[in-house]
Amino acid sequence: ANRPPMPEDLAEQIEPLHAMIRALGFPLIQVTGIEADDVIGTLADQGAAKGMQVVISTGDKDLAQLVDERVTLINTMDDSVLDRAGVEAKFGVQPERIVDYLTLVGDSVDNIPGVPKVGPKTAVKWLAEYGSLDEIIDRADEVKGKVGENLRATLDQLPLSRRLVTILRDVDTGVEDLESLKPEPADATRLIELYREYEFNTWLRELEAEGIDTTGSADDGHGIETSYEAVLDESELDAWIAQLEAADCFAFDTETTSLNYMQAQIVGVSFACEPGRAAYVPLAHDYPGVPEQLPRERVLEKLRPLLEDSARDKVGHNLKYDRNVLANHGIVLRGIAHDTMLESYVVNSTAARHDFDSVALKYLKHGTIHYEDVAGKGAKQIGFAEVAIEDATPYAAEDAEICLRLHAVLQPMLASQGRLESIYRDIEMPLVPVLANMERRGVFLDADMLGEQSSELERRMAEIESRAHEEAGEVFNIGSPKQIQGILFDKLGLPVLQKTPKGQPSTAESVLQELAHDYLLPQLILDFRAMSKLKSTYTDKLPQQIDPATGRVHTSYHQAVAATGRLSSSDPNLQNIPIRSEAGRRIRQAFTAPSGKRLVAADYSQIELRIMAHLSGDRGLLEAFAAGRDVHRATASEVFEVELEDVGDEQRRAAKAINFGLIYGMSAFGLARQLGIERSAAQNYIERYFTRYPGVREYMDSTRELARDQGYVETVFGRRLYLPDIKARNPQIRQYAERTAINAPMQGTAADIIKLAMIGVDGWLENAAPDAALIMQVHDELVLEVAESEVETVCAQVRSIMEKAAELDVPLVVDVGTGANWDEAH
Repeated sequence: ANRPPMPEDLAEQIEPLHAMIRALGFPLIQVTGIEADDVIGTLADQGAAKGMQVVISTGDKDLAQLVDERVTLINTMDDSVLDRAGVEAKFGVQPERIVDYLTLVGDSVDNIPGVPKVGPKTAVKWLAEYGSLDEIIDRADEVKGKVGENLRATLDQLPLSRRLVTILRDVDTGVEDLESLKPEPADATRLIELYREYEFNTWLRELEAEGIDTTGSADDGHGIETSYEAVLDESELDAWIAQLEAADCFAFDTETTSLNYMQAQIVGVSFACEPGRAAYVPLAHDYPGVPEQLPRERVLEKLRPLLEDSARDKVGHNLKYDRNVLANHGIVLRGIAHDTMLESYVVNSTAARHDFDSVALKYLKHGTIHYEDVAGKGAKQIGFAEVAIEDATPYAAEDAEICLRLHAVLQPMLASQGRLESIYRDIEMPLVPVLANMERRGVFLDADMLGEQSSELERRMAEIESRAHEEAGEVFNIGSPKQIQGILFDKLGLPVLQKTPKGQPSTAESVLQELAHDYLLPQLILDFRAMSKLKSTYTDKLPQQIDPATGRVHTSYHQAVAATGRLSSSDPNLQNIPIRSEAGRRIRQAFTAPSGKRLVAADYSQIELRIMAHLSGDRGLLEAFAAGRDVHRATASEVFEVELEDVGDEQRRAAKAINFGLIYGMSAFGLARQLGIERSAAQNYIERYFTRYPGVREYMDSTRELARDQGYVETVFGRRLYLPDIKARNPQIRQYAERTAINAPMQGTAADIIKLAMIGVDGWLENAAPDAALIMQVHDELVLEVAESEVETVCAQVRSIMEKAAELDVPLVVDVGTGANWDEAH
């Protein structure tokens, strides 16, 4: 009676779960109107009566009443087993007395009242003294004190409570013979179908590991018979080239020697121009007994006119990689019309991963051949050049053919939602060659400078470690959370602010930051950790990532990772190099311009706050930006009720925390912690902020409501972020989704604007042809490498293009700096 109804998102999972249980071959019993506990109790009794050993998998204490010499419980969450002795050790009574025990204690979850103020200890004591519940009821007058009064007051309801906690053992389960409950062989065909439908990729791979073909004539809902061929003859190649030339659009893919696009060499190419048919042209397979292949350079020269023709539309999956690899062979891939990775990403950035296998499974219900299937796994994995051509052909040809079919499914999905198609057509696709060119250019790094910084960080870490040992009064491993825990909490007795899931005092960064306000040792540990991370992640690692042929580092930019539309980067990750610390800024000094050139850094100023002003339409914010005022100072003036010229540095700092904090959904608690003030004071600041900027609160409230109604929010340009958790029953999950709903339109719009700016700047550079090039994009900043003689012109033009990248109700402002290195350019 006290329980809420079953959540909808749980109820809809029951039938699919039952379908999977049946497909796995397990017997499934459902008895209308009978609780599962009673079915279990009945079957347990029947099994024990037939001399069987019965194991019940449960963590439910109620089922302890079923335990006897033949029936045991196992809780698979912690692998604990309860036999007769185990029940008595855990509850203090024998299994035969569990019903009496539960009747006295009650169960608020099951709405069984029990005796008020009677807990496990009292129940065990009474049962030991009186023997049974019936005896306790008969001698209730002997029980003294308040608890005795409670017992006597509940005597009338105890029989009902006992009936409610008693598991029935004689219900009609419909099972006439226990032997019929043996598992049947699994239905592999049905399991494959279900695993594809619900995207259980790991389980699909487990079936494959058992030797079950999950790719077969993949039931992808299209009923297409496939024909994949290896092209080993020049006349066959010419025939295929003729078909590609006649096609409106063809799919293209490369197989290579490496994931590192700067070093990868082509092993083979595949293409398809109609569903069901595809070809793989092996070019550099190398293993004993390999058939004769067409010469790589001759094939690529034959393909060059097609690949370099911007009028010939190509589709692929992550074509930016293929473009970079082809560049290693002197070919410039043009006519990149469609990319199924980006189509999937724009359709729904949060629905699934956007790798080829995941997208094919989601939209075609097609289980693709995985790389591991043809090349092996782990230490035994071979390079693609060593894969037999007969194995490589279906894998490689499938990539092209399935890509073509994916495009046929995803393109109409984009076209049906005009603004999403515009995001794809006008932002994501034109950005592909821009990013590819940036990746190939790379950025110069001063390896010697980074080496010096590594040595210096090592010296400073040694000094900090020595001071930490002095502060602790003993030598300990400063990198060991367990030893830190022992020093801080056991030896020094510092307050335990948070515990790990296992109940141990936490040494997480947030905990140490809190403790560092009052104690030196936590601060020393934090300083050591920060320097250790800088050293291992940047000063030690970056020099190893310099390409020996170019002397530069070449990052990979990812368009289809961040849900909001932001770019991310890896190998190395340029987005996370810290700029607040002196050591972090020094790492940026190692990103240098070559002789005769300068680095130009162009950075949008407070772009997310400007987008907030535009989206909310708040008059106060709009006026502050329109007048070119320092918005943090303006906010401080409003919140602290002082004249603009009287705003102090601390007040401005607090206002800045409020401005940015509210964008990210910061609570009064979070603001109080950041500013080191009382929570009530932080709440007062926030309330005053909303009083002065009522449009912001209205925007936040209406955005939450809109997100709940439609399940997504949009950027200014129409990019969508779906929020499946916006109606979650768990308050923490729901509140996180609400914060995301408020922030995503701002962060996503900022991402769209910087992408448009990159396309605009790249277009100008190509047309005007100054001696300048884009080399990096980091958050709201573009970095260019520019000839010293062109700096003034490039700075002015880049600023102009970036400021005109979008029309908002407030002006976009770009700060531009130049320098011999990245830090100096700021």
